[in-house]
Amino acid sequence: MKTFYTALLLCVFSLLASPVQTQTYVSASSYYEQGRVFMSQEDWYSAVESLLECLRLNSTHAEATAALAECYYELSEFDEALNWVQKARSLSRGNLALTNLEAITLIALGQLDRASSVINDVLAREPYNREALFAASELDIAQGHAGNAVTRYQDAVRRYPDDRRLLVSLALVLGSLGETTSARAYIERAMVQHPTDYRVYYYAAYLESRAGSLSSATRYAESALHYQPGYAPARSLLASLRYRAGQFEDASRLADEAIAANRQDIGAWYLKGISYVRLGRNADAITILSTAALIDPNDEFIRATLEELLISHTSLEDPRRAGWATWHFNRARDFKNRNFIEQSLFEYRRGLRLNPYAADRREYADLLRVQGYPARYLEELRFMQGLGLGDRSLNDAVEAYDNLLEGALYRRWNVDPVDVSEPHWKLGVFSVVSQSSFYHVDAGVTASSYIKDILSHERNIRPMELEPREASYSQAFRHARESGADYFIIISVTENERDLAVTGELFVGRTGASAATFTAYRTGSDRLRNAARGIVDQLVAAMPFRAKLLQYRAGIGLIDKGRLDGVKVGAVYDVVKKGALSSSSEGVGLSYAQEEVVGTMIINAVDEEVSSGTITRKGFFDRISVGDELVLQAPEPDAPTVTTPAADPELRALLRTLR
Repeated sequence: MKTFYTALLLCVFSLLASPVQTQTYVSASSYYEQGRVFMSQEDWYSAVESLLECLRLNSTHAEATAALAECYYELSEFDEALNWVQKARSLSRGNLALTNLEAITLIALGQLDRASSVINDVLAREPYNREALFAASELDIAQGHAGNAVTRYQDAVRRYPDDRRLLVSLALVLGSLGETTSARAYIERAMVQHPTDYRVYYYAAYLESRAGSLSSATRYAESALHYQPGYAPARSLLASLRYRAGQFEDASRLADEAIAANRQDIGAWYLKGISYVRLGRNADAITILSTAALIDPNDEFIRATLEELLISHTSLEDPRRAGWATWHFNRARDFKNRNFIEQSLFEYRRGLRLNPYAADRREYADLLRVQGYPARYLEELRFMQGLGLGDRSLNDAVEAYDNLLEGALYRRWNVDPVDVSEPHWKLGVFSVVSQSSFYHVDAGVTASSYIKDILSHERNIRPMELEPREASYSQAFRHARESGADYFIIISVTENERDLAVTGELFVGRTGASAATFTAYRTGSDRLRNAARGIVDQLVAAMPFRAKLLQYRAGIGLIDKGRLDGVKVGAVYDVVKKGALSSSSEGVGLSYAQEEVVGTMIINAVDEEVSSGTITRKGFFDRISVGDELVLQAPEPDAPTVTTPAADPELRALLRTLR
């Protein structure tokens, strides 16, 4: 009897509680279902709102937690995605789909070792788990091993021959490796099997764009928009294709459509501005790019393009130049306060290009002094005096450092280091228009501008004043050779929303032969500047040392290179007859006959910008004369270094969106 009454009471309590619980459950589930609908429409913001409401009502809703992680992944909020996927895994242990989502999120965050461990755990349990194979392939690509990813995808395609995602992924990776024919075969197979899928046409358009087939790419992009009107990635790609085809008015119109749909679409603002540049509407371009820079002050491509326009198409007194220069000076001071000297110097120099009359030049000069370059400090102060910016403090500093440098080497030899400083390598810096970045069209041109700007402060390489935007390699070769360049470099860029890779292919100016390839991969803020600096550092390190004999008397010589160029006491140089040096016909190096070596020089005194040393003639007669060149005696060759290939940021971004 007691058992009967207990059961009866439990039934009563259950009936009283169930309406509230059922209502909460139904309400939470409805928000979850609504969120899934938004996800199918790729409306990630609305999906996040619905899923968060579901979890507010039912915090242990495993499916909603997992879906929320996926939404944050699609929004590129990878930290948040990792947080939610780990919560989802705790609610649904053993769910391999969530394990795979965690793996690709870790890859996106750059935590490749952790991702590898997660992927290996899944494949150990299910060797042919499709999502784990995708994750493993993405890991290969992130590690710069795209060839391994191709093998994985090809094996998977044999097992799943109709899988859209596999076919497109394989085509994208092959396209990134330059295997255009194979890439086309797989993307065409995907279009045959999925004839109305707008995403397949979009990726086909991208592949044709990358291969330089603009008409085919345009046709595919238009097909994507036919099946999915208003699809933003296809519209953006179509606009860049119009730009590359020289249809700048159409490109600007499509950019306007994108801005109307989303005023924060910074890529559309950039494309509109640069289209106006090509149309010769520079005043309008400055207005458009200025607006874009206010929307996103950290977009380096927009700012660099705007600054080049201001420098080339406005007067030095234009107040807009001073305004944009102030941004660089503020950053320079911030970097200096954090002891990031190279970054601070770069920002001061960019600001001074815009506004040479700025009083901030004094801060730049002080930074040079602190770095141990008193002669350059004095040069800057005298320049300010010439601009009429001198005050009592500055004039006193000029007098003090003028006295301090009285015994400097250049004073003892009575030379002006500014006049005698001469880079000995002439370099053409180009970008070929057929290479056009996915995110910023003509990105290579902007990167070339940055590289030229940095090189203008390097003392051994002179960037030539040549138009950086060339139609092809052959045109770049022609202009470099006819201008007397020793070498020319072709810059290309691949990027996504967070990462950027710059590649510089160096060629011999005389022959057009390949000399070297430099790559720089950077992520986070200031990635364009840092990647450009990385290319310049590699280029400077590769170029052989050259110097010129300025004066020669009584067995002692003065050369035009000093501590700033790496000259050290005790270094030994060959003295080569004037005019006998030339760049090697291939590779990076100097070519000269041994009979043209007229002596050797041992450095015994080093100044900032000049050095002196004892010269010993070669042979009975003294054939050494002013104007002869000096090269560093060949050191023992270094052991070859193994470099890890850089991951392709564009490819990684496309694969992330291919779900």
